[in-house]
Amino acid sequence: MYDSIPSQLATDKRSYVISAATGKKKIGKDLERLYDLLDSKTVLPCYNVHNPSIALSQTRDSDIFKLYLADTGLFTTMIFNSSGETDTNFYTKLLSDSLPADLGYLYENAAAQIIAGSDIALYYHTWEKENSSHYYEVDFLLPSKTKIIPLEVKSSGIGKHESITAFQKKYSKQVLRQILLSQKDVGHAEMLQLYPVYMLPFILEDLKN
Repeated sequence: MYDSIPSQLATDKRSYVISAATGKKKIGKDLERLYDLLDSKTVLPCYNVHNPSIALSQTRDSDIFKLYLADTGLFTTMIFNSSGETDTNFYTKLLSDSLPADLGYLYENAAAQIIAGSDIALYYHTWEKENSSHYYEVDFLLPSKTKIIPLEVKSSGIGKHESITAFQKKYSKQVLRQILLSQKDVGHAEMLQLYPVYMLPFILEDLKN
């Protein structure tokens, strides 16, 4: 179950699926293993919320969640091991953003670790697109006094960000501001505030003031 976390994030699953981790139908013992995993604090649960508002914990769905690793360094090693990558230049390529792969889920895990390390619970939100079988998804929701801040994470440029834009339109009364993290400099894209990933700790500190 632990080993499947990177692959489930990489395939953009809307929630962690136990049967996908075990390769068989979920049984009661699997739930015990999951609870043991959560109790170990080696994983970070991020719960889906039905109704995004300042009271995020009150509308969370305890059965629909994502799992991140509490150690992003270990998460990175697990990705490389699973791909058979042994080149020591891999980390250099990663830091210089020159890998021929979309590693958004790696940066997403890093953001989850930073948020959890700031004693902020992890929540996200998904909802159906109109007249479509696909879903919108906002990576993280941060509380800020009487409002919330939707946060989206990208591995490189800002790319498409239709989910966070749709979230702003749908929940405009609850949204204080919108933030997208990437490897680009500080800036704006209409109402969307852009920051490099490394500035997330400063953003979270500012929320406490």
